[in-house]
This record gives sequence, C-alpha cells and structure tokens, in this order.
Amino acid sequence: MPHYSPERKEAILQKMAPPHSMTVAELARQEGISTATLYNWRKAARERGAVLPSNSAAPDKWSSEEKFRMVLETAPMSEAEIGEYCRQRGVYPEQIEAWKAACMGANAQADEQAKQHRQATKAERKRIKQLEADLRRKEKALAETAALLILSKKAEAIWGPKDEDE
Repeated sequence: MPHYSPERKEAILQKMAPPHSMTVAELARQEGISTATLYNWRKAARERGAVLPSNSAAPDKWSSEEKFRMVLETAPMSEAEIGEYCRQRGVYPEQIEAWKAACMGANAQADEQAKQHRQATKAERKRIKQLEADLRRKEKALAETAALLILSKKAEAIWGPKDEDE
C-alpha cells in the first residue's frame, strides 16, 4: 500500500475543490489512486472543515452541509474578500447570498414546524382523552350488562324459566 505525502494529498484534494471540481472517479483515473482512498481523504478533509463538493461539479447541486460551510466561511468577510473567495472556488456571490437566505429561512421554518407540531400534539392528547373517556363509559356499560345477564341466569336457576303465559 503506497504512502502519499501530505503535500500530494492536499494537491489532489484541491483538484476536488472548486474551480476544478473534479469527481473522485476522474481523479482516480488521472492520478492512479483507488477511489476508496480518495473518498477517505475527502471525508477526512471535510471533518477538518474543508469545503469539498459531492459528486456534482455544479455548486447548486452541492449538499446543504457544503453550502452551509460556504456561508459560514464567508460570513466575516468583506465584499472584496467574498469576491476573491468566490473566484477561487468557482461560485458566484449571489449563490452564497441565496444559500445564506435559505439558512436563515430554515430556522424560521423550523420554528413554524415546531409550533405546528405542538398544536398537533395538543389535539392528539385531547382526542386520546376523549377516547379514553368513551372507553371507560363503554366498559361500565358492558360490566352492567354482564351483571344483569348473570343475575337473570341466577334468577332462572332459582325460580325456573320465566313463562310467557303468566
């Protein structure tokens, strides 16, 4: 199993990043390195916080995690720094702004979904309470009916069958 220098690994990982955005399969053919090794390198680089796109070269098709990392990286930057950052990575500043808006909107959606979930839970609890009350009422009615049936059988056993003629 060959050992690769950290400089070579970084150079190959840079080819995965924009603007090159080469796929793992392309790099494997070009560099003569197994795809499993390249996937492991990319995973390790992502864990370190590097922005490396998935299998798609188009930034609009990146995963939400990759887009969020871009938003985080560019948050403290000035407009000129963002422009340079975008040129290096092959994305447009408008895309980063759109991703930022989507991230901010996601929190609003999460709040709305939580509110809807609480309301649904409250309605379900109310329905469960009503169903339990109905069940208790029906159990009492069933117990009463069973008691009457037992009493009528005991009365029949003691006094005999009830005649319709009497």
